[in-house]
This record gives sequence, structure tokens and C-alpha cells, in this order.
Amino acid sequence: MKDRETFASRLGFVLISAGCAIGLGNVWRFPYIVGQYGGAAFVLLYLVFLVIMGVPIMAMEFSVGRASRSSIATSFHKLEPQGSPWHWYSWFGMAGNYMLMMFYTTVAGWMICYFVKMGRGDFVGADAAGVGAQFDGLLANPVTMLIYMTLVVLIGMGVCSLGLQKGVERITKVMMLCLLLILFVLVIRAVTLPGAGAGLEFYLKPNFQNLMYDGEGRFRLGEAVFAAMGQSFFTLSLGIGAMAIFGSYIGRDRRLMGEAVNVAVLDTVVAFVAGLVIFPSAFAFGVDPGQGPALIFVTLPNIFNAMQGGRLWGTLFFVFMSFAAMSTVIAVFQNIIAFPMDKWGWDRKKSLLINLFAIFILSIPCLLGFNLWAGFQPLGGSVLDFEDFIVSNNLLPLGSLIYLLFCVSKRGWGWDKFVAECDAGEGIRFPRWAKGYMTWVLPWIVLFIFAMGYWQKFA
Repeated sequence: MKDRETFASRLGFVLISAGCAIGLGNVWRFPYIVGQYGGAAFVLLYLVFLVIMGVPIMAMEFSVGRASRSSIATSFHKLEPQGSPWHWYSWFGMAGNYMLMMFYTTVAGWMICYFVKMGRGDFVGADAAGVGAQFDGLLANPVTMLIYMTLVVLIGMGVCSLGLQKGVERITKVMMLCLLLILFVLVIRAVTLPGAGAGLEFYLKPNFQNLMYDGEGRFRLGEAVFAAMGQSFFTLSLGIGAMAIFGSYIGRDRRLMGEAVNVAVLDTVVAFVAGLVIFPSAFAFGVDPGQGPALIFVTLPNIFNAMQGGRLWGTLFFVFMSFAAMSTVIAVFQNIIAFPMDKWGWDRKKSLLINLFAIFILSIPCLLGFNLWAGFQPLGGSVLDFEDFIVSNNLLPLGSLIYLLFCVSKRGWGWDKFVAECDAGEGIRFPRWAKGYMTWVLPWIVLFIFAMGYWQKFA
């Protein structure tokens, strides 16, 4: 049997795992949710849930991957007690990876498109209405979106075709380091803008009144708590085996709780620092920072127009956004390609070619949902909204619950085996005192997130 691929370095593992987590959830969703829920006070709430929920479940995913030396395709088969049904979840988890890419490839294509448009000066001289019209024009043009979606799929699969070390690890490491460098440059520019101080105060000074009440004085603390919980799941890509695959490629020289902390810290730093770009810029030009996705595709290009050298800064920003999106695409593609390799013994070339075609076809409904299929609105929203709801509000929380119960239940892998695997090597130990919390409290928190997702969608 062929030996399993491994990462060339620990840095590669951390950067690729963080690259899977670092994506549009950090630099698109996180800033506008912070803007909606009152700035720094929400950031503190988010950090609490990241520590008590996100990091432990990530350590569990890493542990299941490393102990089984497999992707989600066969990891439960190898670790579960004989005759138990845990392995059925592998199909749902992999479905989550496919569905995530069904809309993520389209949105990643938007980022590359905006990098091109910003670089060639399409927004120069345009006002907010003009920039908005260009975004509407992009959504209305299925051919343009198909071109950029195809480019995303080809780049992602092209990187994965080179193998784990020479392709996924090497290129993602370069991309992540460039991402961090560009982000640092953008922060320096943003915080030195005239009037940026108000944005920094909003972002860095906690205002619990803003957290608990909206602009019309309505109490919304429960809504803010749920938003913080959900974001801690969304940003780390937990529950669909996207992290377990990287655990399967590493040795047992480092304890996995410490590695989960490293990935979560890097993920959070990028999300937090992205806010240091967006909020000072928004306040410097009198823009509402809580206006949702339009902040990225309409408002920020307009802000860059008003800056000295704005074409350069805007181009750098969308290079950063493209790298953030592509790091997730490449990481999830690696998981998708590994599934049939582990499950049925396919070679990489066969898996890559079949999945390239499959993801291309599966991605088409999302981009058509903004134009030719605009009248088709499942659950009252666009195709993208529907696919996002299935992944974010269903497969991520329920998948996280499966990993959690599998690692604490005597009818699953079990607490003792999980802790032994997680604590193999050097570094931070998984807290033994947390067994009661992980067994009796955290599962109910995850179920609350799942239930609240439906209440928020349909109430």
C-alpha cells in the first residue's frame, strides 16, 4: 500500500489549515457583522465563543484525521466500534465540501474579477451609483461569471494536481505569506487616513450599549450572541472534515490542542486586522460599516476612488481578497480529491479530472441564480443563499456535533482515545477537566446554534 503523503513542515500544516479557515468569512462576513453589532464589544463576544467552542472542536477534527491517517472518507470507519453507524456521516460531510464549493467558486470569481477591474481602472471616476451598477452588471452577466468561476476551478485543481507538498503546501504557503504582507500594507494606509481615528475607536473601544440595542433602541443581545456563535463555526470551517484531512497529513510530534490554537489565532488575527483596514477607511469617508456584502463590492471600491493612489490600494485589496478566497478553495479541493483516493483507491489524476468536471457543473446553478434563474428562489432567497444556508446553518453545526459526540461518547471513539491522540507529542495538552463540559454542555450549545439558524431563517 502506498505511504500516505505528509506535509514537509509544521509551518505548512499551520498555514494551510489556517488558509482553509481564512476566507471570505474573515474579510467579508466578519467585518460587516462586527459593524452591525456594535464593534469591539462584539469582537470580545466572538473571541469567547471561539475559545470555548471553535478550538476544542478543531482539535477533535485534527485528532480524528491523524489517528485514522485518512480523510473523512474512511476516518470514522477506522476509529468507530465495530457495527456502529458513525461512518454514515462521511457522505454528509463530503456533501458539505461540494456544496460549499458550489457557491464559493462563484464568489471567489467575483474577487478575481474585481482585482482585474480595479487594476485596469474600471472604477476610476465612478460614483457610488456607478460602482453599484458595475456590480449589478456582473451579476446579470452569466458569461462573465462563468469565465471567472472556471478560472477559479482550474487554478484550484491545477495547484492540487501538483501534489500535497509541491502543490498545495508550497503554493498555499506563498499565498498566505503574501496575504499577510498585503494586509499589513493596507492597514498602514487605512489607519493614516484623515478621520480614521473614529473608525479605530468604534472597532477597538467596546460599546456594550451598541451590542445590546440596535439603532432603533430594540434589545438584541440574544441575536448578537447567536451571531458570535455562528461566526465562530463559519470562520473555522468545522464539521465537514475540511480540517480532519490536514490532521491526517501530520506526525505525532506536536499536541493537537496547541496546533488548533495556532490556527485559530492566525485565523482571528487576519479577521481582526481586516477590520483595521475596513473600519478606518469607512469612517474616514463617512460610510456605514454595517451595510453587508455591498461594503466589499460597492462601497470599498468607491472609497478607494476617493483615496490618493486609490487604484493601487484597491488592486492590492482585491489581490488580498483573491488570495483569501483561493486558499480556502485549494484546501477544500484537496479534501474533495482525497475522498475517492481514500475510499476507492483512485489515483490523484483520476480523482482530479472527475472532480474538476463535477465541481464545474455543480457551480453553475449559483451563478445562474443571479440572472437566468433569478425567478427560482428556494426558501425565499437566491440559489447562493440556499446553498449557504444548507452549509452554514446545517452541515457545519450538525457536523461539529457529530465530531464532538464521536470523541466523547463511549459508543464512539471515546474520550480516552481522543485525549491520548490529541496529547501525543509536545505542546499544549487538552484540558482533562473539560470532559464534563464537552460531554454535557457543548453539545447543547451546538444544538442551540442549529435551532437558532432555523428560527432566524423562518420566524
